[in-house]
Amino acid sequence: MKLAVIGLGRMGLNMALRLARGGHDVIAYNRTPEKTKEAQKEKGITGAYSLKEAVLMLDAPRVVWLMLPAGEVSRNHIDELKTLLKAGDVIVDGANSHYKDDIARAEELKKYGILYADAGVSGGVWGLKYGYGITAGGAKEAFKIIEPALITLAPEKGYLYCGAAGAGHFVKMVHNSIEYGMMEAYAEGFQILKASPYAAEFDLKQIAGAWNHGSVIRSWMLGLLEDAFEKDKDLSSIQGYVQDSGEARWAVKQAVDSGVAADVIAASLFKRFNSRQKDVFANKINAVLRSEFGGHETAGIDKNVKTDSPSAGAVKHSGRNDGK
Repeated sequence: MKLAVIGLGRMGLNMALRLARGGHDVIAYNRTPEKTKEAQKEKGITGAYSLKEAVLMLDAPRVVWLMLPAGEVSRNHIDELKTLLKAGDVIVDGANSHYKDDIARAEELKKYGILYADAGVSGGVWGLKYGYGITAGGAKEAFKIIEPALITLAPEKGYLYCGAAGAGHFVKMVHNSIEYGMMEAYAEGFQILKASPYAAEFDLKQIAGAWNHGSVIRSWMLGLLEDAFEKDKDLSSIQGYVQDSGEARWAVKQAVDSGVAADVIAASLFKRFNSRQKDVFANKINAVLRSEFGGHETAGIDKNVKTDSPSAGAVKHSGRNDGK
């Protein structure tokens, strides 16, 4: 089939390449022309240098697949596409958009007769080689039109129609939140190994490899960890600063709204927040309260004192201990 891929970042470019190598005729457009020029080096990809040019190159029903940052950027492109597309054409949003935005967009585009599909795309930088897991929502008519592209993008049994507008991104939101919990569980497990009395003997790469053969916790992520430990056995070259892309925040809010306990997902999200802070004020509050009501020691600020043991750098605090 012929379709346009708009947005040639890490995911968008690789998806365009996989589509072209799968025999599709791809029109590629990116706001910065350098990436468009890079993409069109691939056989089967034709570069466009404006949204209008990309649309004019398509045949009806025109399919425009957006791989753009969620929010204002995606919204602005969709607003422009409303003026360029015709009834029966399809817009696919492959970004991590909020499902409620999908519902609103689908209703708005319905006024123009334009079909809308939301596609939760998973696979990261490895998707070009192994394929992308895709959960789609929106009009069934739109799904049928884009299905040839889904077959190429996904591995066998790797794509699914999930329901009405927003359903695909809702499932992707939950998927990413589960991912947070899995990553945190691995992180805590390896932290315990690193702090154990056997740490000097442990080879974390070999442990990850052994767990990935026959163990109930085997996974693609463990394979990636094995590769990471091969490059840097102590991960000493990176900081433990962990970003979040927003989906887990949405999932936690959804859990609250639905009255669903999501302890692991919430804790893994908050752990990421904590990773970005140094000398957290809340921890100072905890420390001083413990000292004030129980007379417990607090660790003083002394650059010459190591603070990796319970009593290191301790300062006696003459707080009240009368239960008041």
